[in-house]
Amino acid sequence: MNEWDATPEDKDLELVDGVLHVLTASTPLHQKARSRLAYWLDERLPDDLVAFHNVDVVIDDSNRPTVRKPDIVVVTAEAADRNPQRFDVRDVVLAVEIVSPGSERVDRVTKPTQYAKAGIAHYWLIELADPISLTAFELVDGIYELVEDGVGEVKLTRPAPLSFDLDALTRRR
Repeated sequence: MNEWDATPEDKDLELVDGVLHVLTASTPLHQKARSRLAYWLDERLPDDLVAFHNVDVVIDDSNRPTVRKPDIVVVTAEAADRNPQRFDVRDVVLAVEIVSPGSERVDRVTKPTQYAKAGIAHYWLIELADPISLTAFELVDGIYELVEDGVGEVKLTRPAPLSFDLDALTRRR
């Protein structure tokens, strides 16, 4: 982890089983959706939860560490107040991945498997295809189970009651 600490903070890298991986560059549409959703979540979540985008999460700190950079994470307010260099997986309540060209398999298979194994209680997968969709999963007995999904105006109950218009994620205004 010391070598990881020496890399630039604005890195588009992840550490997977001790090996550096360069992240695929996000498209402008992906970036807009990510920043909008992080803002909406942060505005609408209860006071004990905080949303961030573009932050590192230590999934595994063994001798072959894994540090992922979900598109968005929701952490406890207590963890946010500590202002860590990176979040520990135990601080993460929700991880969100927005599928992009080049990240499909990682976002749909690899990351949810790692997140579930690490104990992240909630996982959302957002597809920017027309129509934009959100699929919400909850960890049950170590496996993610589908709990809610939708297109357009969605109303979610987990990890907190939330509603927003998915189509607005990519609108100009």
